[in-house]
Amino acid sequence: MGHYATVWDHKAATEIIKDWNGIDQVVLRNPHGASAKISLHGGQVISWRNDLGEELLFTSNKAIFKPPKSMRGGIQICYPQFGDCGLLDQHGFARNKIWVIDENPPPLNSNETIGKSFVDLLLKPSEEDLKHWPHSFELRLRVSLAVDGDLTLTSRVRNINGKPFSFSFAYHTYLSVSDISEVRIEGLETLDYLDNLCKRELLTEQGDAITFESEMDRTYLRSPKVVAVLDHERKRTYVIGKEGLPDTVVWNPWDKKSKTMADFGDDEYKSMLCVDGAAVERPITLKPGEEWTGRLMLTAVKSSFCMDQPELQSKGF
Repeated sequence: MGHYATVWDHKAATEIIKDWNGIDQVVLRNPHGASAKISLHGGQVISWRNDLGEELLFTSNKAIFKPPKSMRGGIQICYPQFGDCGLLDQHGFARNKIWVIDENPPPLNSNETIGKSFVDLLLKPSEEDLKHWPHSFELRLRVSLAVDGDLTLTSRVRNINGKPFSFSFAYHTYLSVSDISEVRIEGLETLDYLDNLCKRELLTEQGDAITFESEMDRTYLRSPKVVAVLDHERKRTYVIGKEGLPDTVVWNPWDKKSKTMADFGDDEYKSMLCVDGAAVERPITLKPGEEWTGRLMLTAVKSSFCMDQPELQSKGF
């Protein structure tokens, strides 16, 4: 199930608990007190804490923790559809399903496990799923927590169908911020984006950095592998790395839309921001037997962000 480096005890590194619906959750810990919690409902990361115990992911106080609805917050796995641009429900069905722990997954790069606690999860389509989306697949997810507190999600989709199929994918990531009006995103300057509030109109980012004064729902196309979210009030920067995910989705509902969502508080838009590594504009197509891999890497660092910081270069950013 989970694996760990020899420098800390297995039982302290990985633990299985149950939520109040009786659904398993996997808790990963590192030697310095950082932790991550993953629910088998949706394969969803529902908590990521640093070594000070500070929660880095946002979860709504009105979130519904009962299947089949996904929980508002954390990191949702959006597959095989992102948004409502298709025949399926919003963001596809993977986030609403019960996953299983994958006891014997196909091997990944050996560096994936060095100095990390991790868990492997697996989702296969049910008969009901195949009625709505008639493609056989295996969706694997590895969530790993490093000694330095970094969080990595690696997803693999394999086509075990007799014919090709296409899908979109996103890690719908709710970051916890102090005040959205004091936050900016760097790394997406001058990029083309689809404005999802204006019928996906294609526009070009004009600002030196992205700041927030109203509702935003944009898909930045062919975005760089690393972007940064700077939270001035908390003196914290989230560094978001991604592989196999060409797009970056940025979303904040602001005040009016917040009041229309039953599982979201009226003022909670102030303390959250979604920045998603995604493959949206051009769906991924797999031939029979082919596999796709997408990876999200999250780091939270103190003070201002600089790509030349040695600690970031050592992480491979």
